[in-house]
Amino acid sequence: MRIALRIALAASAALLTLGVAQAQEKTLRIGTEGAYPPFNNLTSDGQLVGFDIDIAKALCDEMKVKCTFVAQDWDGIIPALQAGKFDAIVASMSITPERQEKVDFSHKYYNTPSAIAVPKDSPLKGVTKEDLAGKNIGVATTTTHYNYASKTYTDSTIKGYPSSPEEQADLANGRLDAIEDDIVVLQQWLDSPDGACCKILGQPSPQPVEIFGPGAGIAVRKGETDLVNKLNDAIDAIRKNGKYKEINDKYFKFDVYGAES
Repeated sequence: MRIALRIALAASAALLTLGVAQAQEKTLRIGTEGAYPPFNNLTSDGQLVGFDIDIAKALCDEMKVKCTFVAQDWDGIIPALQAGKFDAIVASMSITPERQEKVDFSHKYYNTPSAIAVPKDSPLKGVTKEDLAGKNIGVATTTTHYNYASKTYTDSTIKGYPSSPEEQADLANGRLDAIEDDIVVLQQWLDSPDGACCKILGQPSPQPVEIFGPGAGIAVRKGETDLVNKLNDAIDAIRKNGKYKEINDKYFKFDVYGAES
């Protein structure tokens, strides 16, 4: 009897352990920045909101997993993923060859262009290298925008910032001549009271794929092919079932997915 009881208890413990493990497998920890509105932002009461967050929740629903979110500074977001702090990055991260050496990516889930913003009274007339020669340009570091600005505007002073709000504040306060960022991020700022100072000057052209990549994707640790495939299937599904459009229309007046690829 005692032996049978021990076997039964051991079996129950094993099933409990398996159940806990399965429950853990059904939770996907999402890392995001929380300082890149309207894509991701941390509210005053500590809530993560934005397009990235809603897309991540929709993908988790499609994959039938529970989502939890972790706010992480942009500069350390890939190392934090690699260290196991979370399982995937949904933070408007452009798919680039440099990043693909460190992480694996899903398909893109949106693709919007870069733009240059300046004060409304700026004498600048264009966004070429020659137009911005000798000017101070603010850009968030470790971004495709920073890479582009550094390689293109070699006759300008490129000033790096931890995130978009800091560069926006310095432009508004007259400490910069221009800033470069995603056009959607810039337009939301310009439409707010804080951005009333400034305007979009134009979009740099061309916008090379080798720098900006094919769009923003979801990053996971190298070799996690099964998770990439599930994310790709989920992205395709929400594009087809209307959920993507519902989220898109909540934030934008146009389709941020861009051209089909």
